[in-house]
Amino acid sequence: MSIDPELLAILVCPQDHGSLEYIEREQVLVNPRMNIAYRIQDGIPVMLADEAIAWPEERAL
Repeated sequence: MSIDPELLAILVCPQDHGSLEYIEREQVLVNPRMNIAYRIQDGIPVMLADEAIAWPEERAL
């Protein structure tokens, strides 16, 4: 399932307010500056700072 490009354009990381990158195969939105990701559950991004998961640099985009 992909994310609407218009939605992706307005979503920002709740922690640093920077842009996010979508990885469709993993169903996550990644903040490469902080090495964290936000999962997408049932097509809805879970954009809570407490729900962020570690995203190792080697898994980067």
